[in-house]
Formats: sequence, structure tokens, C-alpha cells
Amino acid sequence: MEKETSAHRSAHCLVLSYPTQGHINPMLEFSKRLEHKGVKATLVTTSSISKTIHKAESSNIALETISDGYDEGGIKQAESIPAYLERFWRVGSQTLVELLEKLSASGSPVDCIVYDSFLPWALDIAKKFGLVGAVFFTQSCAVDNIFYHVHEGLLKLPLSEPEILLPGLPPLEPQDMPSFIYDLKSYPAFFDMLVKQFSNVDKADWVLCNTFYELEQEAVDWMAKIWPLKTVGPTIPSMFLDKRIEDDRDYGFSIFKPNTDACMKWLKDRPQGSVVYVSFGSMAVLEAEQMQEIAWGLRMSNSSFLWVVRASEEAKLPENFVEEMSEKGLVLQWCPQLEILNHEAVGCFVTHCGWNSTLEALSFGVPMVAVPQWTDQSTNAKFIMDVWKMGLKAPVDEKGLVRREAAEHCIREILEGERGKEIKKNAFKWRKIAKEAVDQGGSSDKNIEEFVAKLVLHSQVLLP
Repeated sequence: MEKETSAHRSAHCLVLSYPTQGHINPMLEFSKRLEHKGVKATLVTTSSISKTIHKAESSNIALETISDGYDEGGIKQAESIPAYLERFWRVGSQTLVELLEKLSASGSPVDCIVYDSFLPWALDIAKKFGLVGAVFFTQSCAVDNIFYHVHEGLLKLPLSEPEILLPGLPPLEPQDMPSFIYDLKSYPAFFDMLVKQFSNVDKADWVLCNTFYELEQEAVDWMAKIWPLKTVGPTIPSMFLDKRIEDDRDYGFSIFKPNTDACMKWLKDRPQGSVVYVSFGSMAVLEAEQMQEIAWGLRMSNSSFLWVVRASEEAKLPENFVEEMSEKGLVLQWCPQLEILNHEAVGCFVTHCGWNSTLEALSFGVPMVAVPQWTDQSTNAKFIMDVWKMGLKAPVDEKGLVRREAAEHCIREILEGERGKEIKKNAFKWRKIAKEAVDQGGSSDKNIEEFVAKLVLHSQVLLP
């Protein structure tokens, strides 16, 4: 057994993330799982984002940086999204090579690069250095499947049919597709980036996806016929799931500082399953009119609520809303989402359906009111309501807004209605399955074990 442990020590994985909170979190958690199984993992992100990160004392994952060519402000400093992505590719490639050389010289050579699927150029560098290259998809398998079909020219755009039928997926309507596909003109640079994830994926030694097999069985089975696809999620701190990594209580790197004490103190006195938690994540920007409608919906539902409104969004709230609703609701700039979703007082999550938030709600068994904004969120919302039956998608009007009556109806239906009972039952079921997937011998755990075993073998071959 001793020998196996020392062999494990020799494998070193560089885990390269796209520089946003929603990409760093899952890749950081995957790094912790690797470390727990005896592989050294080093998380790599850009210099610009590392300056804004609050690192928790409990996080023992090594952090290194490369440059995206905009070290002072990242994408905000760039003249345009295409300019940012192009420069990131150029400067990022060069500084990644320098990092690999530095680590090699310091006696900690790298055996494998696990790279964010948004950064396919990292695979070319891995291959140049003779390293194992593993692509890591931070979005759902369903969404990856859709963009793959676009990349291969198998899904013709613009969409012309009222129903889209793709292998491994349920029938989808145009508005269930990722926003970049449904509304082609919206963000052409991001659309290109998502399609180009597949430009060299056939050369990857591993294809890892932040989902779990039982959640997306058909999509996984279909994609596993094409690539060596392995599900490794949900990538949520271990203490909330299988409890095998004792110090893993939060993600550990946060761009926003959460107001933990205020949240937990406020939740403490609320009855079980009575609180509506509202958060639209770290990036979504809602129209002022939409913020007002959500605010009115919460007021009309007469429920207690905890609402995360980032500082940049606060001006969009109705005048005096915070003061007038202080008996019923608490509005904060940032919260420890994991602890909140894990709290028994929370009965419903009004969410933008980012993939991390979706997986967290599934893992904690919290029913969702889906209010998708852009990118993959509309597809996630479709699955939340119609496939996993884990929540309701709030209907929108002709302007694309969720009106107050719709928000109120969805909240009441989940907390008090008949459909709510069925949704809560499903939520409980998914919570159990998510936990089992990452626990010892679960589908994701077995996949990570296999990845580690192959990696160790590879690193021993490379040993002098």
C-alpha cells in the first residue's frame, strides 16, 4: 500500500480554468478530489482574476497564474470580447509554456493538463510537451451535446423548425436552446468560443464533464460513443455530500465576500421550508423592470425571502423596497450559497439556472423557480422543469419578462401547492442520487479513480 501512495505522489495535474467564478469553482473542487486520491493538483487561472480572489484559509490547493494579456482588469480592460479571447489565446499559450518550464525546473514537473473546454489551445501545449490532456466541460452534457452538433454542422442555424430533435436529448423548442443559438446575433464572440470548444477535442486523452451519470444518462451514453467521456460531478464541497474530505466546506476561492453571519442569523429563526432564496449568480445583469417585477412577486407571495443583489444591481430595486420589506425579507450583496441551500428553512430557490447553481440545488434537494437569463440557462431550465421535475420555469410575457403574478404563482405553487409536493419528492430523490454519485463506489467516484489510476501509470512511465 505504501508503494501505491508514493507512486500517487509523483503524478502532478495542472488544472487550468477560464477566469470566472462559475468556472473556477467546479475545477477547484475537482482538484480537491484529485488531491484526496493522492495526485498533486495545481489550479491555474489568470493574473487579473487572482488579484480579486479571496482565498479561504482552509484551501490547500496550490494556485499559479498565467497572463491573459490584460493583467490589470481582465476582460473589462479589453476593447472587445473577440480581442480579449484572441489575446488570451496568444499570451495565455506563451505564459502557460513558461509556467510548465518553471514547475519542471523547480522539481515538480507536470504530467497532465486538465483544461477548461473554453481554452482548447491548452491541449495543443499539453501535446507539445508530451503530457496527458484532459478537457473539462463546466456545462451540462445536454448543452455540450447541442454545441457539438452545431460545430459538426449537424444542427443548421438559424433554427427553422419549431422542434429540435437531437440524439440523447428530449425534444426541444427553439427557446429551450442556449441563448447564443436561439438569438444568433446576441454575442457572436461567445457563440464562436462555445462552438470552438470542439475544435480539437478528438485529440484529448480524456473528456471530463461536471455532471453525474444518473442525471443525464441518455446524453452521456450518446457522447461516450464518440469520446472517452467521464462524468465527475457534482463538483460541490465534500462536506455537503459524501463528507470524505473533512476540511472541504466551501469552494475556497471567492470573487465576492459573503456576508455569512447576517444570512445565517436571519435564517435561524425561520420555520422549515418557508424561505424563498433568490440569487441570479455572479454575472447575470437583469433589466430594471425585471428586478421590479421580481420584487413585487416576492411581496405578493407573502413569503419570507433572502435576496442576493450585487452592489452593481442595487439601484434597480423599487424605492424603499428594502426598508418596507425588512420584516419579511433580507437583501444582501453576496451570500454563502452552499450554506443557505443546505439550511432547512429554505424551501425554494429563485435562480437564473447557471449550471453550478442548478447542480447545487439538485444536490441539496431544493426546488427551483427557473428564471433563465442567457447562455446555457434556458436549456438548464427546460431540464429542471420537464426532465428532472425539480421546479417550475416562470413563464415570460412578449417582452421576455417574468411578471409579478407569474413569479408569485410559481413561488406559492412550490411552497404550498399540489405540484409543490411532487417537486419536493423529486428534489429529495435527486439529493440522494447526487450524494451517491460522488460517494465511495459511486458513478463519478469510480470515474475519478480510473482517471487517477491511468495518470499514476503515465507518470511512472515518465519517471527516470
